[in-house]
Amino acid sequence: MATPQDSQHDRVRPEVRPWPALWALVLGFFMILVDSTIVSVATPAILEDFGSDVGTVVWVTSAYLLAYAVPLLITGRLGDRVGPKKLYLTGLALFTLASVWCGLTNTIEMLIVARVFQGLGASMMTPQTMAVITRIFPPNQRGRAMSLWGATAGVATLVGPILGGVLVDGLGWQWIFFVNAPVGLVGFVLAMRLVPDLPTHRHKFDLVGVVLSAVGLFLLVFGIQEGQKYDWGQIKGPISVWSLIISGLVVLAIFVFWQSRTRGEPLLPLGLFKDRNFSLANVAITTVGFAITAMAFPLMLWAQAVRGLTPTRAALLLVPMAVISGALAPFVGRLVDRTPPRFIAGFGLLCCSVSLFWMSQVIEPDVPIWELLLPIALLGVANGFMWAPIGTTATRNLPLHQAGAGAGVYNTTRQVGAVLGSASIAVLMESRLAHNLPRMAGGAASTGEGFSGGKLPEIVRQGFSDSMAQSLILPALVLLIGLAAALMFAAPTYLGKQPAGATQPATEAS
Repeated sequence: MATPQDSQHDRVRPEVRPWPALWALVLGFFMILVDSTIVSVATPAILEDFGSDVGTVVWVTSAYLLAYAVPLLITGRLGDRVGPKKLYLTGLALFTLASVWCGLTNTIEMLIVARVFQGLGASMMTPQTMAVITRIFPPNQRGRAMSLWGATAGVATLVGPILGGVLVDGLGWQWIFFVNAPVGLVGFVLAMRLVPDLPTHRHKFDLVGVVLSAVGLFLLVFGIQEGQKYDWGQIKGPISVWSLIISGLVVLAIFVFWQSRTRGEPLLPLGLFKDRNFSLANVAITTVGFAITAMAFPLMLWAQAVRGLTPTRAALLLVPMAVISGALAPFVGRLVDRTPPRFIAGFGLLCCSVSLFWMSQVIEPDVPIWELLLPIALLGVANGFMWAPIGTTATRNLPLHQAGAGAGVYNTTRQVGAVLGSASIAVLMESRLAHNLPRMAGGAASTGEGFSGGKLPEIVRQGFSDSMAQSLILPALVLLIGLAAALMFAAPTYLGKQPAGATQPATEAS
């Protein structure tokens, strides 16, 4: 069944080989995802090398996440205007150079600044990967392409901690950044040769919208990230964590109002949300970002503090998840192109929620490792079935000239979900530790400081295990919201069914 989107796709699509182009983009996407997790393993070494305090070193990660999340709406739109290939290559070059800068720094302050530039580079790259998939693959083949994109995210969650542990133990923390230089160079050459130059669109930039979105997202994300550090109270003078969060929400509300009223071309075309599937997919991916980020903290802390595993050996627990997720990618990709997405995404989200509930029941001080690997394996099945159908559903009906804007919104909601997950799980872990281990509440609960070097005393292992297990119930419950959203996905038009309430959303969204 031909659609306006199909015909537009045929007009703008150059004669390219889409799969080699996708592999070139995936290499860079993989690198920035690995960098989101690899630094957590090196934090103790950075802390010791610079002789800094924990609060300052946390900014090595926080600065990156802020610089990554805040500009995504803008960089997604910018890709539509200047071309996704140009912006991707610019971001990759910036990310690679900033990585070398990170490894060469000799002060903690300069490392934080370098990480900001890394985050900016990552924010330029991420929306372009989805935008290019949308524009070079026909609608009935995007499922397989998005499945590879999703599998990359799953494998990166494994490679980051393991690679970080190996590099820190063998060569020093600087090499978690230096390793990006050859990978970035290869990725740049491949993208230059294999990714096509796609037609651009003369978008006008809504400068007021740019300022409002950047300020609103910064206040919201900063407030969430710093909430645990300041015990959700005062930061300095009249400024409190909650004042930042509320101010961010107010500014974002003003931003949405402005987008609805502006006579020019808005930064965020609200017409995108007339597409039922786009709106629901954003809800679903927010819960996935929340859960995947949140579940790693209690699991890794338990493995190191209770079982005495090194960071590298603890990360190896995730091997079944990554292997199964990668193995399922081709199968799920073909399924996404032939089956209504509600069934595939719903199955993946259900598996993810069940695996976390299951994990919360088996985490005990002396549980056999094989018994823990079973729910982790189910988590691999979940990863294989979640990412591709949700991502494909979000972009399937978008007009090609707004592929970047849609990808920017999608990745922003995913990243905000991850920040919410990180902050929420920290609060819950501290609360459960305070309940189960009153004498151990405080910094240890939120940072894990002092736990990575070996086992806790026997007397407190049970209480610590209970706290980590109980914390995993939160992301499991949040995923049920995503499951409800996925079950309401409408079948895509190319399968011969018209989405209810979304008649030709792509043409209306402009």
